[in-house]
Amino acid sequence: MSEKAYKTMSFAGAAGIVTGIVVLVAGVAAGVIMIVSGARLLKDKKGLTF
Repeated sequence: MSEKAYKTMSFAGAAGIVTGIVVLVAGVAAGVIMIVSGARLLKDKKGLTF
């Protein structure tokens, strides 16, 4: 019976690690996209007239 509990805990731990890696990669990608977009906005700010 306790072997089943260890297998369940092992699966939960692995799922947590995988979820953390996916969230980390998505966060880095979103950060890079935001930096690039902000740089483009600052670069193109000179051509705007209101």
